[in-house]
Amino acid sequence: MTADAPITEAATEQVAHPDPATNVTDGVLALCERDPRCPVYAVPNGVGGWVDVTIDSFVGQVRHTARGLIGLGVGVGDRVVVMAPTSYWWAVIDQAIWFAGGVSVPIYETSSPQQVADVVRHAAPRLALVGGAEIAETVRRGVEAAAGGQGTGEHGAGAPDPDDRDRPAAEAVRVLAVDGDEALRAIAAHGDGVDEATLEAARSAACLDDVATLVYTSGTTGRPKGVRITHRNLAEGAANIVPFARDILGAGPSRTLIFLPLAHVLARAVQLICLHHGIQVAHSPGAARLTDDLASFRPEWMLAVPRVYEKVHHSLQDAARDAGRAQIAESARRTAVEYSQARQRQADGGDGPSTALRAKRALYDRLVYRRLRDRLGGQIRYMVCGASALNPEIAHFFTGAGLPVQEGYGLTESTAPITLNIPGATRLGTVGLPVPGSTVRVADDGEVLLRGSVVFDGYHRDERATEEAFDDAGFFRTGDLGALDEDGYLAITGRKKELLVTAGGKNIHPAPLEERIRLCPLVAHAVVVGDDRPFVAALITLDAEAVASWSAAAGHEEMSLSEAAEHSAVRVQVQQAVDAANEAVSRAESVRTFRILPLEFSEETGHVTPSQKLQRHRVIADCAEEIEAIYSR
Repeated sequence: MTADAPITEAATEQVAHPDPATNVTDGVLALCERDPRCPVYAVPNGVGGWVDVTIDSFVGQVRHTARGLIGLGVGVGDRVVVMAPTSYWWAVIDQAIWFAGGVSVPIYETSSPQQVADVVRHAAPRLALVGGAEIAETVRRGVEAAAGGQGTGEHGAGAPDPDDRDRPAAEAVRVLAVDGDEALRAIAAHGDGVDEATLEAARSAACLDDVATLVYTSGTTGRPKGVRITHRNLAEGAANIVPFARDILGAGPSRTLIFLPLAHVLARAVQLICLHHGIQVAHSPGAARLTDDLASFRPEWMLAVPRVYEKVHHSLQDAARDAGRAQIAESARRTAVEYSQARQRQADGGDGPSTALRAKRALYDRLVYRRLRDRLGGQIRYMVCGASALNPEIAHFFTGAGLPVQEGYGLTESTAPITLNIPGATRLGTVGLPVPGSTVRVADDGEVLLRGSVVFDGYHRDERATEEAFDDAGFFRTGDLGALDEDGYLAITGRKKELLVTAGGKNIHPAPLEERIRLCPLVAHAVVVGDDRPFVAALITLDAEAVASWSAAAGHEEMSLSEAAEHSAVRVQVQQAVDAANEAVSRAESVRTFRILPLEFSEETGHVTPSQKLQRHRVIADCAEEIEAIYSR
């Protein structure tokens, strides 16, 4: 390899697990023994404030609930479905399943009965623990469909699992509520005859290499698969990342607010990291309460997916326009981006921000940025972003506004995250360095390969998929395309299966174009198409809230999405975003035309996952007529 050749592998030295561990519950008990009064959770007090939950109190509640699960028949290795909104009760149940020796199987609260049926048939759970009557009804319908053979979906043909011979049939799956203290007490009541020795035997039965949880992938590029995540993946991942990310997580008492679905591996892994290291967590169940919860709990760092940061970024522009301050807001936005970019050049040995730029940034800090920080609680030091790519310009904006963005990368199969930008070693536009204990390799065809203690055990009941997922050296094939720079920072450039090849033979990575088009506040999603076609085009959907705000500010009558899709002024704004995106690519790669669809892509339509990733293959299939119309002209 020459000095100028790109590097193909990066690794970070592994940090030894601080204490011998049998399984992931040992870290929880270790903290309880060291500091029983440590506040690890906070729950709403009903009047806009929060009540601390200590590790001692939490573990006590977990033990009582675990005894109840054992009393209900949960044995070592039994699977237990959890389908509930993000909440403290989710955290209790998650640990209680492990204390009872079980394997948790999270399902997104927004899943359909058919999706539930597929998981029930494939995972063969003993129990289903649900949050709320509506979710309970969805699960019951899913269980009935699975029992009737209607829920085969993508998973019905799986090979029999020898471990399933003693498991109940689908119709025997019991559905129980877990949406509050009273519901947990009802479960705990089943454990009156379970003594401490029985509980401890169940808790300590699993070893580090046993499966802790089955997490079903979102299926953005194919059918969902049950990812086997082991106790080692979780325990060593939690142990290794804390010294690496200490500046983000906090060296002393720290707190964060989790509002992502806990069925998502990223939110769940972060929650476990916090629990093992005494970082206090509060939960917010959704967008309706998020602003109030941020203001009252005042977290010191937060975790979100790119779509959340995009919405905040665009809402600031909308608010400024509505207040007649659009020019000030745009100047403040550009100043933050330029300041952050200059600081990054300075970190790389170049010139830093000029005196004039520093002065402008100080002015806008008083006028604009401080208000933004106050909207997020006023105490946030870092904002962690994961699950999919964030537009670098948005990352620079927040960083320049005093809310440093630390972007990371991971998949369900890597018990996310496996790379991360950390303070003092941040390179925006990349997803950071490998976390300790991990190795990142880039194959000859550009595919990102992963190996390390957080990489999963394999796919449940799918030996063929497991074999295909790893190369001969034991590296997991991510399906993502990327590159490592000279310092080992990983940049993700697209998905291997999403690579478009035009009829002229030009290779197109759609993700960067889509990110730039989404900088337009009116745009919710952009899907670049053109595989085996003469030119590149795009399907666009609009953000209903942004359209309503824009039309009111512009003096237009309220319009539906279908009316907005045909509105000339809307098309002008989208065209400007497309033109700006095209400036970054060659003419052969540029978007020649676009079509604005009179609908929204959402979880309900099946086009967006709960973590807001676009289901590209479903969009392409469902919008085949619209795509054909573009090229038939």
